[in-house]
Amino acid sequence: MYDGETRALALAAVVAGESLNSISKRLGVSRATLRDWRDRPGAANLPTDCPRCSNGHLPHGPYAHLLGLYLGDGCLSNLKKAVYSLRIACDDSYPRLIDEAAEAIAAVHPTRPVHRVQAAGYTSVVSYWKHWPCLFPQHGAGPKHLRRIELADWQVDIVAMCPELFLRGLFNADGCRVANWTTQMVGGVLKRYEYPRYMFSNESADIMGLCQWALDLLAVPWRMPRRNALSVARQAGVARLDEFIGPKS
Repeated sequence: MYDGETRALALAAVVAGESLNSISKRLGVSRATLRDWRDRPGAANLPTDCPRCSNGHLPHGPYAHLLGLYLGDGCLSNLKKAVYSLRIACDDSYPRLIDEAAEAIAAVHPTRPVHRVQAAGYTSVVSYWKHWPCLFPQHGAGPKHLRRIELADWQVDIVAMCPELFLRGLFNADGCRVANWTTQMVGGVLKRYEYPRYMFSNESADIMGLCQWALDLLAVPWRMPRRNALSVARQAGVARLDEFIGPKS
């Protein structure tokens, strides 16, 4: 498959009168593809085009979900010929979440297969594309908690539109819904009470800040029992998160 920039260069060369054979040799595009582009000039937007540097479409909901997964358990790796692999590491204990990660990737980049690579105790959901760094400018050398993590303005806009899906990705990657308990004296008798709460853990203060911001957008109260752990325990907050996150299994 070819990106939008290559297509544009080829069509410009056709208009300028360059032969298909010459364009094919120069750009590495087959003559059959060049003839198709020449004869169907109205098909300008390819599904493989990058949403950031070309004419591709970026579905906001799936991207917000995938961004949360990437910040939690994802990474990009530079391979040969400027191709990058996007990998989301998913615990094998939660096959539904593995399916969700694969669905999110497929929705963002629908024209290429999504692979599942088995490892010890987890499955890497993998996709290959030259333009993954365009969609995840947070990519860089070293662990995320040792470098600055900031959202670009266009990412901020998407998360502000879809905070629920962004939080679903974060909590599915680095969070959980657990049963907490406390004791209270009632009529002279010590009674134990259980209640659900959500926990989110991440060593990156920047990613933690993004989680706090998204919760604030939804007016979900939270607190920090530790510097790297966030808790949502109030009944109304838990009920709100139950609407779009819920237990992992």
